[in-house]
Parts: sequence; structure tokens; C-alpha cells
Amino acid sequence: MEKTLKHLPEWVSEYESIGIICLIAVAANVMTGCSSVPAPKEQMAVTKTEIQNALSGGGNEAAPLQLKSAMDKMNAAERAMADKEYIQARRLAEQAQLDAKLAGVVARSAKAQKAVDALQDDRRVLRNELQRQIP
Repeated sequence: MEKTLKHLPEWVSEYESIGIICLIAVAANVMTGCSSVPAPKEQMAVTKTEIQNALSGGGNEAAPLQLKSAMDKMNAAERAMADKEYIQARRLAEQAQLDAKLAGVVARSAKAQKAVDALQDDRRVLRNELQRQIP
């Protein structure tokens, strides 16, 4: 072991050198682990599509708060992607996707309720017409 310590300063003991080597190994492992998280490109694309679907489905009128939340979280996810914070970007994109889905469901529900209301109005008008025709 004496030969391997010659490149280190005199004040570094054998145990300190082992500690330094372990610290370097841990730091390298942590840095490798962080860089191995892939960019959530697919999740980002899916979320963008879900937001577009909610917009085209009337989410802006029927569920403006949910849609705004989805868009805000998607913007934050894009900032996290730019900063290479992929775990945060994925989490935000998933939350944005759920908010956009909710906005889409609320919009479809509102449209369905309008259709039901229109059918009930038509039914009422027909009933009134029939009652007038029957003496």
C-alpha cells in the first residue's frame, strides 16, 4: 500500500485515501444515476395532445380552471425539460395530462347536458302540441 500512496500528500493517511476514493466513487455514481433518467419526450407529446383535445372539445368554455391548470403545469414541465430536470418534467406533464383529461370530460359532460336539455324541451313542445290537438 505504501507504493500507491506516493502520489498523495504526506499528510493523507492510508484510511483517508480510502475515504477519498470512496467519496469519488459515490459522487461518480450519483452523477451517473442522475444523467441516466431519460427525457420524458413521449409523455410531453401525449400531454400536449390531451391539452389540444380539451381545447377543441370546448374545455376552455366548460372547464376553464382545469384547462388553465393543465396549461400552466405543461409550461412548467417544458421549463423543467429545458433545465434537464427530467423527473420534475415527467411529474408535471403527468399532472397536466390529468388536468386536461378532466377539462375534456367536463366539456363533454356539459355538451351532453345541453343535448339532454334540448331533447326535454322538444318533448315538452310535442306534448303541448298533442294536448292542443286532442279535444
